Amino acid sequence: MRDLSLLPKSHLHLHFTGSMRVATLAELAERHRIRLPQVLLDADPLRVPAGERGWFRFQRLYDAARACVRSEADMRRIVAEAAADDAAEGSGRLEIQVDPTSYAPFVGGLTPALEIVLDEARAAQAATGVEVGVVVAASRMRHPLEARTLARLAARHAGDGPGQVIGFGLSNDERRGTTADFAGAFRIAHRAGLLSVPHGGELLGPAHVEEVLEHLHPDRLGHGVRSGEDPRVLARVLEDEVALEVCPSSNVSLGVYPTAADVPLRTLVDAGARVALGADDPLLFRSRLVDQYRVAREEHGFTDAELADLARASITASAASPTTRARLLTGVDAWLATEPAAG
Repeated sequence: MRDLSLLPKSHLHLHFTGSMRVATLAELAERHRIRLPQVLLDADPLRVPAGERGWFRFQRLYDAARACVRSEADMRRIVAEAAADDAAEGSGRLEIQVDPTSYAPFVGGLTPALEIVLDEARAAQAATGVEVGVVVAASRMRHPLEARTLARLAARHAGDGPGQVIGFGLSNDERRGTTADFAGAFRIAHRAGLLSVPHGGELLGPAHVEEVLEHLHPDRLGHGVRSGEDPRVLARVLEDEVALEVCPSSNVSLGVYPTAADVPLRTLVDAGARVALGADDPLLFRSRLVDQYRVAREEHGFTDAELADLARASITASAASPTTRARLLTGVDAWLATEPAAG
């Protein structure tokens, strides 16, 4: 079998705090004298039941990790390490998602918080060779007017150069908030030329996918995996040419599907959906980008040619520069042309 870490790919679904290395989290907690739940530091992936109680536990742990990020240096370290980890896994394009709201109190406000991430994204790109773009994400847990504030901030930093904002998202518990109320924020982002990349269709089913399609007009859908449960909804995803950022390990950890084999990855791909695999929150799920490709290979029987197609989909669904896109696509062809290792 060919080495999946050598397969060129893009990583389009990775959250800022959730990208942290466990060792980094432990060091930050010690530095800031914060006591963490042991589950954040052990080797086991998080597993919670489906439903609001499971999400509450996940969110409580995520918040505990986020509370350890309390300085510009902490923020810079997270971005630098995320890019380095992606480079080690063959990713040539990373689009990291951040809500600067939580970090703003420690660095002087929303604008400095975002600009720190953007500046370090440029530095990380120069250091690793991984092209890094940033997605600004609002939260369903907050008022839609706050989403508009973030959309305006994202719009001021929009661009397709190194370390610029390339998209606007909406994350957190899909059961909270009214999707239509966030449409104004996405209109602001759209006018600035930003990609629309909201979450949808993970915790809630196909009807929620339709709701997001109707009101937020996504270019990519964060997760969207449950569109595979309704052929009519999946047909609309295909008609609207919406790429899906599918995160199998996340789906299992959050109780959406019982096992990785139950994630309808094959259904989505066989229907013609453009699927980009993502790691979501490796800090909690203990599973990075290559692990998602391993799931496709080992649990869903994807051949190396099909894995190469998944990598191509991640590249073409990204906002990578034409030069990077061409280089990565050429690299995928070269990977597939090599002889697989024996065994």
